[in-house]
Amino acid sequence: MRPRALVFDLYGEYFRYTGGAAKLGALTELMGVFGVEPATVRVVMTRLRKEGWFDSAKNGREVSYLLNDKSWHLLDDGRARIFERHFDDWDRTWTQALVDESDLSRERRKRIETALTWWGFGHHGGTAWFSPHDREKQLREMLSGDDELHIQFLRSQTAGLPSDRLIAERCWDLRELGADYQGFIEEFQPRLARYRRGLGGRAALVERMQLIQEYRKYPFRDPDLPESLLPPGWRGRVAHEVFTECHDTLRAGAEGFVAQISENM
Repeated sequence: MRPRALVFDLYGEYFRYTGGAAKLGALTELMGVFGVEPATVRVVMTRLRKEGWFDSAKNGREVSYLLNDKSWHLLDDGRARIFERHFDDWDRTWTQALVDESDLSRERRKRIETALTWWGFGHHGGTAWFSPHDREKQLREMLSGDDELHIQFLRSQTAGLPSDRLIAERCWDLRELGADYQGFIEEFQPRLARYRRGLGGRAALVERMQLIQEYRKYPFRDPDLPESLLPPGWRGRVAHEVFTECHDTLRAGAEGFVAQISENM
């Protein structure tokens, strides 16, 4: 597991619910469970603070790292994308984002494309991106400075479902994503029986972090399409159910272990 991603997962899953602060000693011990050396933890946290993701505070010789507005917002958005799924009826309205690429630097274009992908927009080709959900507000909030001025939003409907399905097929590789979802199901569904029997706190934390790191890449590839646009035999919703059941089943053991480490620092 990448140390940087592990930090955000620990804060997103645990420390955000206990005030948003963690002592460096607790972070070091918890990340050591995953083979991250203490020196690496110190370097990662120093860099994340310099990049503006965390604030720090000292109490004697002990340093704590605290979530700030920037990191709280990131964790809130990430949690929404991972855990919130849309099962409502679709009114067949697309949100279309048109990117004005004139005078766009490569860095700015990358930022805009990353934000569009984060919020589930699919690239149709050229400057056009589509989403079946109205996420203009979230996208504008994610973009900073003049970046949002390079996007125009339209609401539109096609002549019918055949055209809608063609848009979906062009914007997203649903066949590959469906196969990957099936692979996730085959990996984690058999583990549920062992999770239900109960794991030790350390083992529960390791399994839960592995589960999160494996699953979280899917919602950012999955536009959460309405049922009418999904291919036959779609496994995305089954995969989400497996994820949430595993996640909830491991909760008590993992949270207890993190709390024990934090209290002993």
